[in-house]
Amino acid sequence: MKQAILSDVHGNLEALTCVLADAHDQGVTEFICLGDVVGYGPNPRECIDLAMTFKVVLLGNHDQGVLFDPEGFSSGAERAIFWTRQQLEDASSERDQVLRRLVFLAQLPRNYQEGDVMFVHGSPRNPLNEYVFPEDAYNTRKIERILELVQRICFQGHTHVPGVITGDLRFVWPDQIDGRFPLGNEKAMVNVGSVGQPRDGDPRSCYVLLEDDVVNFRRVEYPLEETVEKIYAIDSLDSFLGDRLREGR
Repeated sequence: MKQAILSDVHGNLEALTCVLADAHDQGVTEFICLGDVVGYGPNPRECIDLAMTFKVVLLGNHDQGVLFDPEGFSSGAERAIFWTRQQLEDASSERDQVLRRLVFLAQLPRNYQEGDVMFVHGSPRNPLNEYVFPEDAYNTRKIERILELVQRICFQGHTHVPGVITGDLRFVWPDQIDGRFPLGNEKAMVNVGSVGQPRDGDPRSCYVLLEDDVVNFRRVEYPLEETVEKIYAIDSLDSFLGDRLREGR
């Protein structure tokens, strides 16, 4: 069985569509999304509709921000959240569709477990909001405490930066391992990167293909200029949210 594990779509329909096409070409049969289906991007409704077909979707901090009062966001992110909420509550849409999308978001779990494999948006000890950055691999106290909550493997997103923090406290970038990381008995935390807003200097979408306990990081090109132009055309979305897509930051 092949699983696609993806995260941080952020309303980027063009990116999500291309990632799904790539995953289907690879023979993927199950999709797991680690949260933040919406926020920042111009197509929240369409991305939610696609996410509804996945096996598992977790709650991300932007998803929660749309449902409740957003806290701790930058001004641009907060404006995008309020705009997204307006789109989801749009009275011109069919009432059944409005309710279906909002109920879907409201019922998303904060974590998911398959055997000794954990799935979260942020981290095992704070599934919604805690960031685990590459440099945290050298923060021994932080990582050891987090790893205590991991049975063997934890897949996460939130930082938009793909890579692996190993049990011996190293951060491994995908290009250091040819995009391939075999999972063993040693604990590890795997960040799957971002579909809709990569921040590792590579504008291509990133997701993980998991087969036979081997993680494969996949990069997928998408027509990002289409997404950028959509963002520019919406006054409530900061143009910077489009600019950063070109640079993967």
